[in-house]
Amino acid sequence: MWVVLFVAPRCRFVFVHREATPLGPPIFEWILARVLGKKLIYDFDDAIWIPAISAHNKIASLFKCFWKTKYICRWATTVVAGNAYLAGFAQKYNEQVVQLPTCVDTVSRFNQLQPQDAPIPIIGWTGSHSTLQYLNRLLPVFQQLEKQFEFELLVICDRPPSFGLNRLRYLPWREVTEICDLLQVNIGVMPLDADAWSEGKCGFKIIQYLSLGISAVASPVGVNKQIINHGVSGYLCHGEQEWFDALAILLQDANLRRQLGAAGRRKIQAEYSIQAHTATFLSLLAAHQPTAAHRES
Repeated sequence: MWVVLFVAPRCRFVFVHREATPLGPPIFEWILARVLGKKLIYDFDDAIWIPAISAHNKIASLFKCFWKTKYICRWATTVVAGNAYLAGFAQKYNEQVVQLPTCVDTVSRFNQLQPQDAPIPIIGWTGSHSTLQYLNRLLPVFQQLEKQFEFELLVICDRPPSFGLNRLRYLPWREVTEICDLLQVNIGVMPLDADAWSEGKCGFKIIQYLSLGISAVASPVGVNKQIINHGVSGYLCHGEQEWFDALAILLQDANLRRQLGAAGRRKIQAEYSIQAHTATFLSLLAAHQPTAAHRES
């Protein structure tokens, strides 16, 4: 409220990522755009208009207004969408939609390469507890792999996983150690379900892995198919057998991991880095006059 009443009136643009508040209706966005008349740049990188209710957020979901995304899109001067699926939704409510992928800073932050010389290779996964359900899908694959290969599974998350393996290590996610923690990983995984919610994902896990020269194995869902060049910077796998085969190959071949990781690093620098999209981001600050499509009838 302090920002809306005392800071925003002095600003020419107001940048809103996802929502001003995670719970409740879009009151602050309405005040900013409709009462104060500010140029609202609205950015979202998930299919947040789709109710995603799990055992972890049942109570909070009662207070979430999933319908508000379309209204914020209408009120915004410009909408920034993380992929084509999200952009398609936004274009139903606003003509000024810019597609800008999730990016990382490959110069100042994600600027190291995994050396791939660990005696025991590490398969890694990073994310929030709400997405641990996807990692659980790979448990049969991990169990089969550990019968034939020596490896460690590293899970970087705000909560530990609910399953166990012969070699499983959990690290609480911390921003200050994020890069060092990820650099322990030799093979990064990103399993997903083939559904509308997953189509809205922007592939941040894969972008993180590849930016550090870590080969990636992922489900062929949404932007995963654009970020990973199958067989060049990683593998896209449908069923358990494909997941097993891809991970088995990478566990046995450090040179292949290094080769795929280097190719992935080059792709991130060219297409998913802050440096590659600086001009696009700055163009968002160009003045736009609201059109009829932005106004509510």
